Amino acid sequence: MLQSIYRLLIELTNGKWTSAMLHKFANSKSSKIIIPSFAKIYGISQDEMEKPLEEYESLHHFFIRNLKPGSRTIEEEPLSIVSPVDSIIEDIGEISAAKTITVKGKVYSISEMLGNEEAMARYEQGKYMIFYLSPSHYHQIHSPVAGDVINQWTLGRKSYPVNKLGLTYGNNPLSKNFRKITEIKHHSGTMAVIKVGAMFVNSIETTYTGTSLKKGERMAYFTFGSTVVLLFEKGTVNLLPNITLPYPIKYGEKIGTLVGQE
Repeated sequence: MLQSIYRLLIELTNGKWTSAMLHKFANSKSSKIIIPSFAKIYGISQDEMEKPLEEYESLHHFFIRNLKPGSRTIEEEPLSIVSPVDSIIEDIGEISAAKTITVKGKVYSISEMLGNEEAMARYEQGKYMIFYLSPSHYHQIHSPVAGDVINQWTLGRKSYPVNKLGLTYGNNPLSKNFRKITEIKHHSGTMAVIKVGAMFVNSIETTYTGTSLKKGERMAYFTFGSTVVLLFEKGTVNLLPNITLPYPIKYGEKIGTLVGQE
C-alpha cells in the first residue's frame, strides 16, 4: 500500500509541466531571493564557496556553484580511485552473474540501467558503488580515474527521487530515470560512470572537452539532487574494505585502487 501511494504522489508531481515550471523558476533572477534560506536550511558551508551568496544570479547558479581553490584534495597515488562527488555512499557490492545488483532490497538489471548489451557484458561479476547527492551537496562531478572516454550515451525521460525512500519504494529509479553514461578506459580496464537524474529536473550537463580525463577533473554537473553509480569490470579494482554504510565522502578522497603494475 505504501509503495502504491508513494508512486502515485510522484507521478502527480513529476510531469512535464511541473518540471518545466520548476526549471524556469530556478533559472530566474527572482529565485535569488531564496538562496540565503536554501543555504541555511541545508547547512551549506559558505566558507567553501567560490563566491559570496549575494553574487549568485539565481538558485540554479548557486546550485552548480564551484568551490574555492584548495577546498578539496585529490588523492595523488597513481593507481588510486577517488570519489567523483561530495555525497553519501549508499551501497557497494558485486554485480551478479545474472548481471543484476540489489539495492535497498530491489533488484536492478545492469542491462536495463546501461541500455547497451555490449557494455553490459563488460561488468558481469564486477563491482558497483552508489553515491547519493542531497540538495546540500556540491553538485559538480569529477572523474574517479585518469583515462580515455570511449563511449557516452543518454537514456530515460522522467526522473523519480533517488534518496532512500525513492530507492525503496520508487519505480526502479536507477534504471528508469533520465541518465547519462560515460565509459572510461583506464590503467586496468574499463569503468562506467552513470549519472542519474533526480526528481523534477533532468539536467546533467557535460563540461569536459576532448577524449581524455585526468583523475579529479570536472566532467559534468547536476541540477538539484541526484545519484552517481560506478561500475567496474571484474578483477580490475580493490575497493576500500573499511567503508561503513552510509558513508559520507568528498570528491577526491580515495575509494579504492586499480589492480595492476605501475
